[in-house]
Amino acid sequence: MSGLYDIAVTRIDDTATSMSEYRGKTLIVVNVASECGYTPQYDGLESLYREFKDQGLVVLGFPCDEFGGQEPSGNEQILDFCTATFGVTFPMFAKIGIKGANGHPLFKWLASQKAGILGIGAIKWNFTKFLVDGGGNVVKRYGSVNTPAQIRKDVVKLLVNDETAAHTPR
Repeated sequence: MSGLYDIAVTRIDDTATSMSEYRGKTLIVVNVASECGYTPQYDGLESLYREFKDQGLVVLGFPCDEFGGQEPSGNEQILDFCTATFGVTFPMFAKIGIKGANGHPLFKWLASQKAGILGIGAIKWNFTKFLVDGGGNVVKRYGSVNTPAQIRKDVVKLLVNDETAAHTPR
């Protein structure tokens, strides 16, 4: 695996795709869970997505049950919960593992690109968020406590930078 766009992922409806589908987009990639104290962040993530999707932002949700067993449901139930409870319209993916040998290549790659607090690479809890620019570079990593509203300014700045870069002659 050489980069973000080489990584295969599975949508929540079990169809295969790859991260190359999101080439040129600004991304927020987040591991999510339905029974976590941070679950209400779905609202903020959806708000960011709706506000900025026309400028190239895509939020990508990856359910994971490895942190406190807080995502026990199957993919269909997860999707039903997210849409009914929070009105989620951003892309959701099949439930994955994140930690250790079972860790999905996407989150292994993301964590290798941007360490968390105290320089720790491992993802420590649900709702860890990675902000990725249109070139597939991890710009910033946010912990669970960082709400979507708190990262909004970084999203806006990156969208402006990505838009400027897209229109700069090479």
